[in-house]
Amino acid sequence: MTPIVSIIMGSTSDLPVMEKACKLLDEMQVPFEVNALSAHRTPDAVEHFARTAKERGIRVIIAGAGMAAALPGVIAASTTLPVIGVPIKGMLDGLDAMLSIIQMPPGIPVATVGVNGAQNAAILAVEMLALSDTALAQRLADYKSGLKAKIEKANKELAEVKYEYKTN
Repeated sequence: MTPIVSIIMGSTSDLPVMEKACKLLDEMQVPFEVNALSAHRTPDAVEHFARTAKERGIRVIIAGAGMAAALPGVIAASTTLPVIGVPIKGMLDGLDAMLSIIQMPPGIPVATVGVNGAQNAAILAVEMLALSDTALAQRLADYKSGLKAKIEKANKELAEVKYEYKTN
C-alpha cells in the first residue's frame, strides 16, 4: 500500500491529538503514513520530506504542531501539496499555535482546523481526495449520514428525559 496522506507531528507527545486523524483515515480506508519531524530540531528532514512527498505519492499533508507551530508553514513553503495544519493545545490553550498556523504569508497557504482538531483535518483531507475517488466519496457520505443519525438518536433519547418544568 502506498500512502496518499501524510500525518506529521512535531513530536510523539502530539500523538494523543493526531491519532484521531489516524483513526478517521483508517475508517475511511485511506492509506497514510505517520512521522514525527520538528521544524526547529530537524529542519533539514522537514524540508526533504516536503520536497519529496509528492513524488512518493502523497496527495495531502496533515501537520500538527503546538506552541511556535511552525511545522505546517515550513512544510507548505517547500511543497505544492495541500497542507492542513492542526494547532495543538499547549501554551495559551492553543491560541498561540492557531495564530502561528493561520498567519501565513501570501502564496504559502495552510488550511487550518480548530485547536486539537485532527479528526476534522482528516475529514478535510478525505473531502479533497474524494473529489477524484467515487468510492471514497461514498464512504464519506455514509460517514456524514452516520453523524446525522447519531444526533437524531440523541435527540430522541433527550425527549425521554423527564423534568418537572421541561416542556418537550
